[in-house]
Amino acid sequence: MSLPLCLVAPAAAQTPQAAQFGAREAVQQISLSPDGNHVAVIQPDGGPGATLMIADLVEGGAMKGILHSSGKPDRLSECHWASNSRIVCDIFMIQQDSVKLAFTRMVSLNLDGSDLKVLTASNTPRSLGVAQSGGAIIDWGPEGANGSLVMTREFIPEQTTGTHLASSREGLGVELIDATSLRRKTLEQPKTSAVDYISDGHGNVRVMGLRPERTSGYSGDIINYHYRLPGSRDWKELGALDVGGGMPKGFNPYAVDSTANVVYGFDRIDGRRALYSVALDGTLKRSLVLSHPQVDVDSLIRIGRQERVVGASYATDKRQVEFFDPELQRLRIALSKALPGKPLVTFVDSNADESKLLMFAGSDNDPGTYYLYDKASRKLEEVLTSRPRLAGVALANVKPVEFPAADGTRIPGYLTLPAGSDGRNLPAIVMPHGGPEARDEWGFDWLAQFFAARGFAVLQPNFRGSSGYGDAWFQKNGYQSWRTAIGDVNDGGRWLVGQGIGRADQLAILGWSYGGYAALQSSVLDPDLFKAIVAIAPVTDLETLREESRGYVNFPQVDARIGHGDHVREGSPARNAKRIKAPVLLFHGDQDLNVGIGESRLMAGKLREAGGSVDFVEFDGLDHYLDDGTARTTMLARADQFLRTSLKLKP
Repeated sequence: MSLPLCLVAPAAAQTPQAAQFGAREAVQQISLSPDGNHVAVIQPDGGPGATLMIADLVEGGAMKGILHSSGKPDRLSECHWASNSRIVCDIFMIQQDSVKLAFTRMVSLNLDGSDLKVLTASNTPRSLGVAQSGGAIIDWGPEGANGSLVMTREFIPEQTTGTHLASSREGLGVELIDATSLRRKTLEQPKTSAVDYISDGHGNVRVMGLRPERTSGYSGDIINYHYRLPGSRDWKELGALDVGGGMPKGFNPYAVDSTANVVYGFDRIDGRRALYSVALDGTLKRSLVLSHPQVDVDSLIRIGRQERVVGASYATDKRQVEFFDPELQRLRIALSKALPGKPLVTFVDSNADESKLLMFAGSDNDPGTYYLYDKASRKLEEVLTSRPRLAGVALANVKPVEFPAADGTRIPGYLTLPAGSDGRNLPAIVMPHGGPEARDEWGFDWLAQFFAARGFAVLQPNFRGSSGYGDAWFQKNGYQSWRTAIGDVNDGGRWLVGQGIGRADQLAILGWSYGGYAALQSSVLDPDLFKAIVAIAPVTDLETLREESRGYVNFPQVDARIGHGDHVREGSPARNAKRIKAPVLLFHGDQDLNVGIGESRLMAGKLREAGGSVDFVEFDGLDHYLDDGTARTTMLARADQFLRTSLKLKP
């Protein structure tokens, strides 16, 4: 069935709030130069493009653009300082062959935008393939090296017939590269099964992960990690990590501390993720660093050019940070007091000697601001605001809540009510998160805030199937355990009505990715509960989701994640479209690598065949995240208009 392409919302659907909230964050990514005198900022334009801006902090913060990406297909993903005068940037793009493939390439350029060079090793006419990965920076050069970086490289073998010059090297290796001259030195010879290298912050690779392929060519489930003793080139066994289909099992190394001679990583204790250190002195002595009895410890905090490990964090009802570095702990407390109303304080980057810190501070109703803190002068200066389009807009408070599921289990979530509202008899939206291996947290959320600004109460449930709460909460994941997950989502809607917050005749559901799946599947489970459904880039058929990955090396893991059995048919909205009574609005980008646009096209077709009401908006050239301010504005305006029409609300 041929479906219409719609990119522009009717003028009547446009609202000032749609443009304000649809604009992307003004700071996509930011980094501080080694001397602390400049910041490099990736700033979006109004569409899908972005520009690398350089701000001179000494001369008052004047900004100059030095590199632009169109967003179709090239996208600036992140930029860092190789030296005070040289910057390296990672560029992402999607190309269509027999399947859609993502490619990255690394470039370097001077502070003024001159002397642009490609750091990623180029192919030769003899190459027997093309590297998808353009490399990843895992460290900066050894002390004394100015403008060099330690970077992974995907080696491609060459045709050897008729030449003695061809290279047979294949797999992932590591090189030391001068960011200006492009001189290259191989630090780690490539290995076909290598997938991970971890350096020690001083240019020495200390940990390596090998993931043998299956005989079919697909990736295996086990990553075997190895380590080196200080000063040695020999590899010793560290341990195995099982990544097959569910929660990883085993020690997952993240960062090496060369001073303590340990590697930090995550493993499970009592069914929850915890932070451990393992000695790299030959004893493999293992120490528990941080755990929590209710939630997973899920984030390692690192700072500076050496990516020094300084703490870890976890999320209960709000994000909690525990610093191992006493100075940073004292500083965080002091800065929180100096910035009242902005309790979410994060150290983003630092200069070479950590005397200047680039930090972010925000809250639930404050999108946040980037600051520079000078330890010597104790001076805190504002650098950039995250969302200047929202300056002066009254934003809503976000309240952690719990509600009962049908079996009595208390489901955590977050409730956002319109600013100034009494929180009674409101049109309401349940907004399940994506993943499903994810969770919502307390803080600023542009989607929830937009709909609160438009008068809706918004509930974001961390249903069973979410990550962050341990293995028992995760169950088999949100697909195989869909009845529990979707049941919790629906119980959130019933709770809104039962508490008098929302009205039964003005209750809607909206979600993105797995959240879009949950929005559609919620009405398969209870057709009468929600009166309108908005699904953005949704999974709609589990068998189709499985087949989308067949041409990729991770197919066995996706296959195991989805599983086999009646739940595949029963848990696929497109196969149960006849049960969906509420009107549906779908959005999807045609370059989506996470969930193919065919899933929304299938869903729209099945709903029409069943006599349902469905509108479908396709976005040309955009992927899963619709990273385009114009597209997001259109999406918000169309969704707002759709909900107001479906729920019989005033424009």
